[in-house]
Amino acid sequence: MQARHQNRIIYFKELSTTSKNYFIPYIQQWHPVEKGTKVLEIGCGEGGNLLPFAEMGCNTVGIDIAASRIKEAKTFFHTAHAKGTFIAQDIFLLDKMEWSFDVIICHDVLEHIPHKELFLATLSKFLKPRGIVFMSFPAWQMPFGGHQQICRSKILSHLPFIHLLPTAVFRLLLKVFGEDNDCIQELLSIKQTRISIEGFESLMKNTNLRIQNRKLWLINPHYKIKFGLSPRELNRKIAHIPFIRDFFTTSCFYILTND
Repeated sequence: MQARHQNRIIYFKELSTTSKNYFIPYIQQWHPVEKGTKVLEIGCGEGGNLLPFAEMGCNTVGIDIAASRIKEAKTFFHTAHAKGTFIAQDIFLLDKMEWSFDVIICHDVLEHIPHKELFLATLSKFLKPRGIVFMSFPAWQMPFGGHQQICRSKILSHLPFIHLLPTAVFRLLLKVFGEDNDCIQELLSIKQTRISIEGFESLMKNTNLRIQNRKLWLINPHYKIKFGLSPRELNRKIAHIPFIRDFFTTSCFYILTND
């Protein structure tokens, strides 16, 4: 397990940097981000992604099912002298808010959600007519698509592709290396709710949302702050080869709009 998974303020600051340097510029190609822009993040965690939006004068709202994360988000925003509203709630149980949003952010959330089609349909009711959704997730087949980096074992946390093992073998491997039950259950849950590029784009056909843009990354932009690696888009030829591209795509960026 990396230090950022234990010290959440580190993770908060890292996400804030990536959001400022990569998420916002990408979003701005499709929708202005300025003072008064209404921004919602679903699965906001400690709110790191939202901080640079708040610093630009946006009206930011973060929702997360984990009350502990929401508590930290409020603390971190207060420390940063930033304004933001944070709600501990399951998005499926949340009634439509009294306002809609210009920008909705779903960063590394979709792969954790079992009812993906329902989730995507839910996004529409929070989106303004000309609003956009910024969706990002790791392709399941990529080296660390199973989130094994959260393992306490240094060996397992650095082993690529182990999440692609049969479930029984994967579970046994986690137990042999001494992972606790909470970690095992989380990793098995991700294995069960995994999402590929093809799976996502197939789901989109059954929703009111449409893909306006797709950017596949060979080197995830977040790796810049995490590992000092320069972000790099996936080769265009490989990006057009179904299934093969999933093994090389460390992050998928999408811009979605209502019909």
